[in-house]
Amino acid sequence: MVAVPQQATPPAAGGTSGQGIFAAQCAFCHGRDATGGASGPDLTDSALVGTDVNGDLIGPVVHSGRPEKGMPPFALSDADLKAVVAYIHAQKKKIDENPGRRRKVSVEDISTGNADAGKRYFDGAGGCTKCHSAAKDLAGVASRYRGLALMQRMLYPTPQNAVPPGEGEKPKSSPVKVTVTLPSGQTVSGSLVHQDEFTIALRDGSGWYRSWPTTGVKYTVDDPLKAHADQLPKYTDDDIHNLVAYLQTLK
Repeated sequence: MVAVPQQATPPAAGGTSGQGIFAAQCAFCHGRDATGGASGPDLTDSALVGTDVNGDLIGPVVHSGRPEKGMPPFALSDADLKAVVAYIHAQKKKIDENPGRRRKVSVEDISTGNADAGKRYFDGAGGCTKCHSAAKDLAGVASRYRGLALMQRMLYPTPQNAVPPGEGEKPKSSPVKVTVTLPSGQTVSGSLVHQDEFTIALRDGSGWYRSWPTTGVKYTVDDPLKAHADQLPKYTDDDIHNLVAYLQTLK
């Protein structure tokens, strides 16, 4: 871990502190204290931050962004970037020295399973291979998600948990598909946008948003994620931890 001085983060050029810059530019996604926010991960529990030295890893990410994860690039000056890096490391140090304040589960906390047993469950009793492949859709999953985030994606892979689109990217379609049959017999199909007892709404193949009162149409919903919900009451604690241990090997 990078050593960080005990004193508060020094002001950057112009008298703006790293905390102030972070609050203005980063807090919406990563939280004001860098422990996670609306869509960004906990930076105090980040492997990248843990191995960063004076911004050598954080800097390129800030300047280039991560569009595939919804993070745009930020054109910070060298002084401002240095102040932000110092603030992030100071927050990590604070959390590491006061583990009772950590609000999220560390990777080590859930790395208690047996990967071989998890693979047997994945290939057999869990039925995971009906929809997934370790060599295809799950290849590299452990590089995209770590620890609790990986467990949450496994247990609750809802469309709401999808990574938001990057700047300039189109919103990702929901994996849930719906077909609506109108009173005339015409059918309209697309990705589910909204469903409640009053309204069913979809986005069709041309990108048009369409909605109807549920009382006036018939509809069918095809949710490929339903299998995950059906599996929840069947898991034992060992099944979950073993399966997570196996998924952590898919880097």
